Amino acid sequence: VQLQASGGGLVQAGGSLRLSCAASGGTFSMYAMGWFRQAPGKEREFVATISWSGRSTYYADSVKGRFTISRDNVANSVYLQMNSLKPEDTAVYYCAAIPQTSWSSAAPGDKYDYWGQGTQVTVSS
Repeated sequence: VQLQASGGGLVQAGGSLRLSCAASGGTFSMYAMGWFRQAPGKEREFVATISWSGRSTYYADSVKGRFTISRDNVANSVYLQMNSLKPEDTAVYYCAAIPQTSWSSAAPGDKYDYWGQGTQVTVSS
């Protein structure tokens, strides 16, 4: 499975961005999907995850209520709508895929099999 993330950019605090991740080369609906992020000098952290069907979603406490993960299994894509952005949201954002059979809301990043190349999100104060 190949993943291509897009949609990052520079936005002012309080603004919004929508990240997209397009999948190819596999059966997208067999995978749960996640978004992770890594800020400079920090470890990669979990942001959000969604089950294969889209019926189950989970979020890091730091983004709950501001970010929404969704997917379109016809378009083979997963999205991250980010609202009320804060400077501390600045990071490179990565999408990742994990077989649904291996997925749980607490699955760490090293359980995800496939990763996109990352897209930079910068939030100015």
